Amino acid sequence: MSNKSHESDVAFIKALAELLNENDLTELSVKREYGEDDTLQVRVSRKGETVTHAAAPAPGPAPHIAPAPAAAPAEDPASHPGAVTSPMVGTVYMQAEPGAPGFVSVGQQVAEGDTLLIIEAMKTMNHIPAPRAGTVRRILVEDGAAVEYGAPLMIIE
Repeated sequence: MSNKSHESDVAFIKALAELLNENDLTELSVKREYGEDDTLQVRVSRKGETVTHAAAPAPGPAPHIAPAPAAAPAEDPASHPGAVTSPMVGTVYMQAEPGAPGFVSVGQQVAEGDTLLIIEAMKTMNHIPAPRAGTVRRILVEDGAAVEYGAPLMIIE
């Protein structure tokens, strides 16, 4: 990949950060594929105002993109011991139907087996149960968001 591509990556990351702020989002994650062995994965997050990036190995010299000054390493929600992860790819729904109250909210106590949210996959509504009893500490997805297998949905402690 040429140096010009890496300069465009920096501009792309800056544009993502602006998009995050302009739309009051908490996190964006994007993967750009330039070729078979040349990708750029970017995650921009408000949690601690961090910007992280990772480039797959590419032929030739490695790209150099300076990290944001004083950026603390972002905590990976999927590695949290109380993380509830998605068992499938689909679309998240936080309530049974539009206008209905949400299944759970931050600070709410849940029992093992309580419905946390619904993931629609292949036109099927799949109720995602709480794997354990506890308190919902963080909800990491928004209503209508697309999720992938293994993506963290919420934290229950």
